[in-house]
Amino acid sequence: MKVSEYPYRRVTLEEAKAVLEDVTARVRNAGSVDEILSAREDYLRFLCESMTEQSLAYMRYTLNTADEFYVAEMDYYDENGPAVHSLQADYAAALLDSPFQAELEEKLSPILFRTLELERKSMSPEIVEDMVEENKLVSEYSKLMAGMEFEFRGEKLPRAALMKYAKDPDRETRRECYEVLGRGLAEHREELDGIYDRMVHVRDRMAKKLGFKNFVELGYCRMGRLCYDEEKVAAFRENVRRDLVPVVAKLRTENARRLGIEDYRLYDDGVIIPGGDPRPFGKEQIFAAAREMYHAMGEETGAFFEGMLAADAFDVDARKNKWGGGYCTDFPKYRQPFILANFNGTAGDVDVVTHEAGHALNAWLIADNRFALELQCGGMETAETHSMSMEFFAWPYMEKFFGERAEDYRYMHALESLSFIPYGTIVDAFQHIVYENPDMTPAQRNAAWLELERQFRPYLSMEGMPYLEEGTRWQYQMHIYESPFYYIDYCLAQTAAFQFLLASQEDYDDASARYLRLSRQGGEKVWTDLLHEAGFPDPFQPGALKDLSVRVEALLEKLRK
Repeated sequence: MKVSEYPYRRVTLEEAKAVLEDVTARVRNAGSVDEILSAREDYLRFLCESMTEQSLAYMRYTLNTADEFYVAEMDYYDENGPAVHSLQADYAAALLDSPFQAELEEKLSPILFRTLELERKSMSPEIVEDMVEENKLVSEYSKLMAGMEFEFRGEKLPRAALMKYAKDPDRETRRECYEVLGRGLAEHREELDGIYDRMVHVRDRMAKKLGFKNFVELGYCRMGRLCYDEEKVAAFRENVRRDLVPVVAKLRTENARRLGIEDYRLYDDGVIIPGGDPRPFGKEQIFAAAREMYHAMGEETGAFFEGMLAADAFDVDARKNKWGGGYCTDFPKYRQPFILANFNGTAGDVDVVTHEAGHALNAWLIADNRFALELQCGGMETAETHSMSMEFFAWPYMEKFFGERAEDYRYMHALESLSFIPYGTIVDAFQHIVYENPDMTPAQRNAAWLELERQFRPYLSMEGMPYLEEGTRWQYQMHIYESPFYYIDYCLAQTAAFQFLLASQEDYDDASARYLRLSRQGGEKVWTDLLHEAGFPDPFQPGALKDLSVRVEALLEKLRK
């Protein structure tokens, strides 16, 4: 059956309440471990159904944020989801408070119980109304961004389509693209500032109701972080600033000179290769090449990709009212992942069938894992390790996508990936500043962003870019609005992906086997343990990024020759 043919039905609050109150009561009144495990099986059946239907509603809403039916469905879940979350927290508390907890941990998983503890800490009936408000604000922002059009050279384009010109080899075209972007965002200045200000305050209010100092602490709980905390993330950011930023600044400045650019601007950041970055052959060729690639990688990956094609589990065309980002979701009832993207004719289109397919492959691999519904793949740093590493495991097959420019792609990809880490660190540091100081004005937030740019991307200037030069670049980084604190995960995962890349340069088959073993374990081990098992250090350790940057710089030198 194709994804478009999956039937959808609303999972109502009344249905959820009946099931969740029943299983919670059975857990609390259980006279044995087996009675609790029986109640858990009913909970998992509900969870499978609920996750599937809500994923279907979200997917169809993001395909067209103006679809009245699915807008109404998302409004329903925005309104009632927090109450369901509260009921799930009651179920979690019943398991945690059970006199059989020690036996349950032995039969199930200590990690499951650590995750349940975070769920209990981050939820209370007292914040349900605030969560409803937060959900509505996220929907308001996503609809605003999806509906924006930017007039460029006589054409009205959604932002995803406009940004293909950010990689144009002609510098004037790139400059014009960013000017159009800045002016278009400026038209919505009050909405963008207003939505975010309300988000910050409602999140701060929730955190304080739950007894946290601020939303930073609550945000870490909501992200389900089990193997690192604020202190470790701060250490990672310092590792980036001290050991990675100088290397990236040197590499990007040297590369700009090869492009003939002395005054490096924001609009130059998207181009790496003199004469223009490589572009893939086209949509049909990309999918044909991806099919060949995944079959060449192995029988298992080949079967996975055939299943994606058979289910028509992609939507990659950019259009008005379509959600402007990219993601992979899955429908547990059908054991089927799905990928949304916005192709724009750049090399980023290939990343869809590598990065997002890395997520999809993981969902496919862990579909029958014991804890797949409750723990899924683990934390988001683990999820992004799956996807970012797959981008690098695709390197031997890049001729299929770019022909004779494959080596240009590899160089560009490695340099952009290394350069991403300081940018992603800005996003994380910005959110810490904002949520530690929730009463900042819009101007103060923008000033904080500009100061972080100075620290982490000192080679780049935003001067002359309408609106963006004020420090508003963060306003179209959708995670900042929609998924607070979900961004450092990409940076952490990028370091792990580079470790896999370097290992694959020495022994591809061994590195690939280690990668698949890591991916198959889903959420059953924490990220740092998975890294150590794969033979890699974690990036919180002092000096870990210094060694990595030296090795990646050497690889880049080799690729450029």
